[in-house]
Amino acid sequence: MLITKKHLPRRTFLRGVGVTLSLPLLDSMVPALTAQSKTAANPLPRMGFIYVPHGAIMDQWTPKTEGKDFEFTRILKPLEPFRDRLNVVSGLHHKAADTTAVHSLSPTTWLSGVRPKPTQGEDAYAGVTADQIAAEHMGQDSLLPSIELATEDHSGLLGECDRDYGCIYMNTLSWRTPTTPMPMEINPRKVFERMFGTGGTAADRAARNQEDRSILDAVTSEASDLQRSLGPHDRTTMDEYLENVREIERRIQKAGTFHASEVALPDEPVGIPYSFEEHIKLMYELLALAYQANITRVGSFMVAREVSNRTYPQVGVPDGHHATSHHQNKAEKIEKLVKIQNYHITLFAEFVKKLQSTPDGDGTLLDHAVLLYGSNMSNSNLHNHFPLPNLVVGGAAGRMQGNRHIKCPDHTPMTNLLLALLDKGGVPMEKLGDSTGELVEL
Repeated sequence: MLITKKHLPRRTFLRGVGVTLSLPLLDSMVPALTAQSKTAANPLPRMGFIYVPHGAIMDQWTPKTEGKDFEFTRILKPLEPFRDRLNVVSGLHHKAADTTAVHSLSPTTWLSGVRPKPTQGEDAYAGVTADQIAAEHMGQDSLLPSIELATEDHSGLLGECDRDYGCIYMNTLSWRTPTTPMPMEINPRKVFERMFGTGGTAADRAARNQEDRSILDAVTSEASDLQRSLGPHDRTTMDEYLENVREIERRIQKAGTFHASEVALPDEPVGIPYSFEEHIKLMYELLALAYQANITRVGSFMVAREVSNRTYPQVGVPDGHHATSHHQNKAEKIEKLVKIQNYHITLFAEFVKKLQSTPDGDGTLLDHAVLLYGSNMSNSNLHNHFPLPNLVVGGAAGRMQGNRHIKCPDHTPMTNLLLALLDKGGVPMEKLGDSTGELVEL
């Protein structure tokens, strides 16, 4: 038998001047006659933590029946095509956020279950978060241990933080150590350049824009040489991957050329789209691309911030989100909140679809993903933290079932779910925050 299959290392890169481009998993990275379970074709799960503020209208979020084949509620309806990869988990509680500083503590306790130190100063002290625990264990074989994304910074929220807990606790989901918060990046261009090339300073970015050179232009020659050595399937995979890189790059460049001729606006950092929908879609696509190219296996995304007063006229809600969240049980405001929450789920569903359509080894990125989507608030009018709206999507590389509404005993610690997710990602932990054990059903 003549065996001609060549083997490329999983961490193969294309390199150009100031540019290093990771590659997706190719057939050529699997040695001939080697079982996939012993090669790079047995990918580790990717983990994602997607946060939305201001809770949910729980009776239009939580399925009415438990177990399998539940009926999708109005808010969750966009995720129905992914039923077999989805679990809705209810009955969870986060005691660490049970204070009057609800908006300050909701983001920083969501992935830790640890109430931070009350302070307005630089001596902030919080719990290490689940995403950073995952990054420590499973992020060392990727270019970046983790990526932290957001769509809003703190500039429009000055004065909104609690007097006992400083804004540092509201500005991020992720803490690498108790004293090291991870900054959330809102600029797609900066994320892109962190993933694919140099240009970290404003001067570098300006020079790069002036040169009008693309990431792919810098590695074209090496990419062409590599593709000539690949088989037909790998060439197709590479073509699709490089096209994804080119398309995101094109959209970021386009976003940076927005001219405020139609409306008077202050200057925006180049790369942040004027449209919120375009912004959030770009961030999701960048995260998917980072997973595909093994740039990172762990990502967190703050879709919007606590006390965000972003309006959503695209779904018929011209009122600010935070103001609307204080609905006082008025039907009109509740309806507006449902529209906002359904809209966020719709955009998340597009991200899930992208993962489902992206091959990864012997399956897809969705097959190998462990994604947590939710909020650390329940009823936004009451500012409470039970029962929390959370759902889990993905196959965890065969470790996780789907198509279930898992009803936990009331007031089960949210950290029990986090322990279970870490375990599905191959990161076993005995204790996290106030956990009392894993959710064995997951």
